[in-house]
Amino acid sequence: MTKSLVENRLRELGIDLPEPPKAVGAYVPVIRTGNLIVTSGQLPWKKDRLAFSGKLGTDLTVEQGSEASRLCAINAIAQLKVAAGDLDRVRQIVRVEGYVHCGPGFREHPQVLNGASDLLNAVFGERGRHTRTALGIHEMPLDSPVQLIVWAEVE
Repeated sequence: MTKSLVENRLRELGIDLPEPPKAVGAYVPVIRTGNLIVTSGQLPWKKDRLAFSGKLGTDLTVEQGSEASRLCAINAIAQLKVAAGDLDRVRQIVRVEGYVHCGPGFREHPQVLNGASDLLNAVFGERGRHTRTALGIHEMPLDSPVQLIVWAEVE
């Protein structure tokens, strides 16, 4: 069986997609309606634990936050694969909603979320270009530093 173009690109980037994270509450991790897929908030899970925890600007650096958002994007791509069946069916990453768990005075939300955006652009090329929201919040589930929601159009 031939790997998809997107999966080949992931391999070139040294990324093995994990099993998509399970829901940690009373919701589904991804849903498809028509040609739209929306993930629930993806956290920086690595296997069965959070790879990072804490607040940006007090506990973590921008670089650590960027890596956490990259992990969130990898988990979102794993969710997209489940919902689409084949990542080559993704026509467009439409929107990324990013929530950054941050301490007082932290203003570098865009730089933190660039870890996710850069990865989506590298994996999907032009189809990875997306709109984005970057919000800072005071508290986060499980003390996660970043939460990412991805919207994608599929064939």
